[in-house]
Amino acid sequence: MNTYLFVYDLMQFCGHSWIFTNMIIRFMSFGKDSLADTFYSIGLVMRLCQMLSVLEILHILIGIDKSRFFPRFLQITERIIVLFVVINSQEEVQGKYIVCVLFFLWNLLDVVRYTYNMLARTGIYYLPLTWLNFSLCILLYPLSVLAKAFAIYVSLPYFETFGTYSIKLPLPFAFSIYFPYVLKTYLLVLFIGMCFITQNLFSERKAHLGTGNIKKKRS
Repeated sequence: MNTYLFVYDLMQFCGHSWIFTNMIIRFMSFGKDSLADTFYSIGLVMRLCQMLSVLEILHILIGIDKSRFFPRFLQITERIIVLFVVINSQEEVQGKYIVCVLFFLWNLLDVVRYTYNMLARTGIYYLPLTWLNFSLCILLYPLSVLAKAFAIYVSLPYFETFGTYSIKLPLPFAFSIYFPYVLKTYLLVLFIGMCFITQNLFSERKAHLGTGNIKKKRS
């Protein structure tokens, strides 16, 4: 199981490293012009990596990963909803600069996280990397939530115009779902989840960077 988890982390590291490097090189080569077509350039690999991340929920459920289930479940479902339901379904949103910002934050976090996980599978705990892994997420995760919320906000006019995912059943059911209202409600859920996950991140940082725990890992 440890070998399997190492291979999984390695695959995710390679995927997110490719995306992150691609974004940096494109920006250095084309400047602001590269931001508008970020989704078209790396969207496929990004979607594959996020679909693969669903396995992490299964890893926790079957007990081979000791991470807490609910915070990880929230983080993964947030990305799935924003990427597949919001961005992927609205071509007009895909060219917005916020997509580039969102992808940059996600991949920066994941490159560090999967690097830390791979080393941890082999029993290596490099203190600066441990500190970076559990400190960077506290700073960048709330920023990523704000980016997700803004991506949802800019998508609302398009969902209203095109009626994507809105459902209106004929009589005798007389039942309808107006999807922009669903997204507005989800914004509230997103920020409530941010408070819960941020608290969990602080707890994890304290657990992994405590003096006693650091000495134990060094020994």
